[in-house]
Amino acid sequence: MAEEFSKSVEEGLHLSKRIYFGKDRAVSPPKPPLTMSKSHTAYLPTAPMLYAVIHDPAIVDNPDVPSYQPYVHGKCDPPAHIPLHMTAVHLQAHCHLDAAAFVTLFATWRLHCISGSRSCDCIVAVPVPHQGSILGVEVSVHRKSYTTLLVDTKGNNGKENMIQCQDGGFIGPNLFTLNIPQIDGGSKLSVKISWYQKMLYSKDEFCLNVPFTFPEFVNPVGTKMSKKEKIEITVNAIDGSELVSPKMSHSMKKVRHNDDGSTGFLYESDVLSWSKTDFSFSYAMPDNSSHISGGVLLESASVDDFDQRDMFCTYLSPGNLQSKKIFRKDIIFVIDVSGSMRGKLIDDTRNALSVALAKLNPDDSFSIIAFNGDIYQFSASMELASKDAVERAIEWINMNFVAGGDTNILHPLNTAIEMLSHAQSSVPIIFLVTDGTVEDERQICDVIKNHVTNGESMSPRIYTFGIGPFCNNYFLRMLATISRGQHVAALDVDLVESQMLQLFDKASSLVLANITVDIFNGLNEVEVCPFHIPDLSSDGPLILSGRYNGSFPKDLEIKGFLADFSNFVIDMKIQEAKDIPIQRICARDQIEYLTAQAWLSKDERLEQQVAKLSLQTGFISEYTSMAYLENDHRKNVKESDGKKEVSKKSHQKTGAKEQGQQMFLLPHLGIGFGNLIATAENIQPGSQEAKGPDGADIFIKAATNCCGSLCNHCCCCMCCIHTCTRINNHCAVTITQICVGLGCFSCLECCADICCSGNES
Repeated sequence: MAEEFSKSVEEGLHLSKRIYFGKDRAVSPPKPPLTMSKSHTAYLPTAPMLYAVIHDPAIVDNPDVPSYQPYVHGKCDPPAHIPLHMTAVHLQAHCHLDAAAFVTLFATWRLHCISGSRSCDCIVAVPVPHQGSILGVEVSVHRKSYTTLLVDTKGNNGKENMIQCQDGGFIGPNLFTLNIPQIDGGSKLSVKISWYQKMLYSKDEFCLNVPFTFPEFVNPVGTKMSKKEKIEITVNAIDGSELVSPKMSHSMKKVRHNDDGSTGFLYESDVLSWSKTDFSFSYAMPDNSSHISGGVLLESASVDDFDQRDMFCTYLSPGNLQSKKIFRKDIIFVIDVSGSMRGKLIDDTRNALSVALAKLNPDDSFSIIAFNGDIYQFSASMELASKDAVERAIEWINMNFVAGGDTNILHPLNTAIEMLSHAQSSVPIIFLVTDGTVEDERQICDVIKNHVTNGESMSPRIYTFGIGPFCNNYFLRMLATISRGQHVAALDVDLVESQMLQLFDKASSLVLANITVDIFNGLNEVEVCPFHIPDLSSDGPLILSGRYNGSFPKDLEIKGFLADFSNFVIDMKIQEAKDIPIQRICARDQIEYLTAQAWLSKDERLEQQVAKLSLQTGFISEYTSMAYLENDHRKNVKESDGKKEVSKKSHQKTGAKEQGQQMFLLPHLGIGFGNLIATAENIQPGSQEAKGPDGADIFIKAATNCCGSLCNHCCCCMCCIHTCTRINNHCAVTITQICVGLGCFSCLECCADICCSGNES
């Protein structure tokens, strides 16, 4: 679908050459962004964008100064997408706890490519960053407005009154689209787009990267038309200290620094061309943070919170790179080589695994298990990661990673656990990679639970890497949670290699293991997310959250083992959250964790809890759907304030619509719980369904079929078509009249049955 979207944009750019802006304002031929290396995705948006959806090319024109346009025959199928001109943009980002960022983009676009007397649909397209989540879109045009909202898919929310949309939702794994119907040519659309994304951590720096690269063709046509570009960012650092060595892609200046650690930066400029680079902002750890540190933030439940228990958020920071000593590891790579992994997937997995093996320390030990219906072992026992062993392993991978067969996950996991049962003075790790779903997933979780031990011993950590939409990422997340590992869902198959290496770097850089938090004394109904605390890695902070009743203890200790297996204890600093939105920061991880629990236990109560949390925080879940409300202010009936308040409450509870409102339900946005049928049939993730022939193919085939049946190939329909293009008007009128006359006697139907159906009499 992403390839089709890119092709539609390319067609739209060619179609936009029909628009005449004056001799000194000619539109240059479109060129794909230089940053895109693949032609089939060259025109996908690299920043939030708006497009005009063109079915009828005849409506394409300058809405201000209509020009002579030669008549266009036919329709655009699929429709072309013409990028709109952007006239203003304002980006805001709020970063919290060195972990999460809430981004809002305000922008104005103009429907510059449609005749003033015509209208068309418009598409809002937002490239959502990896591990991000779309939160909402608001569009205002003329006296209409459109606002997205979440609805409970199981509750009584008036879904029967909603219009089901076939378009919209996600195109591919990371491109969110929303269709806005029937906008008049020349209109200005004011748009507000909000999304959440995680901050990256690399080389002792926290980094925020926001898609903010606008292609040249979104600039309004004009030689010297000035445009205002504005960016604001607010950072609430993890320890409240001032940022160290901030770096930024745009020339920002610091405008404030509060005592609580909140720092603000601003960029504002009049530009001739919109930003051609993504917005990036990074900063280093404070110089004095050479050791593991952390704290606890408390937040009281709001009045309208469905869960009236108070909230807490615990964070641990690993310290800077110079002071870190990581655990020695015994690691087994358990890799899916079933039939669906063929082609690019198996090649990327092979490349990533080869790089990961080369990164192992000489005192680490490893092995490799490839599996489909059977298992294939590099060695029956663990081997030290010597240069010779790594070279032999890479050679074995190149020979044995051949995609084929079905999927069986339990057998290789049991084998890996048995091989790691004698691990000593190390962290045992299973690195599981799969793109499929199996029937015995709950049984596998029970098996792993039986192997998890408490106390001082180290049980195997399972780091799970799910590829594509057909694997059950909630099963893989639960496997990781049970074993103190971590999970990554690689929905974009083009990023498998890089994301797999990122997860490996996290698994291979552990600095604190077997972490425990004693907060159960004096508290009632304590809920911790996740219940098994994962190990602390040197690649970024560890965030835990939960709910509680009672008085939170004044002193809180976190315990664990360091890389030399010495005991580690840290006293946590406890403070009120103040302006840091704890619930929203932790909501996405809580939703995914609770959904995995609900899947495992088949607990409807947990499903309802996830749905309520989703509705309250705006994060998408498997039990909620996104809809958008169209509000036509011209049709609204004037009411008293009291009636309006009653109407609003009624609408929120039942989904009922006020006069002038329509509700549209988008396709489900969740990633689902896997696909057993696709796994059994070895359908490759990222592959497109077989496409039917387009109109031109059908026409040519029909014409060719006629040629095979008409006059023993002496006459060709295509020849007739070419001949018809050369006849004069009088002859054309005569032939038309004859055809109409024959049609009245059903002769044409008979001719079609005999000549064009492929069935000779």
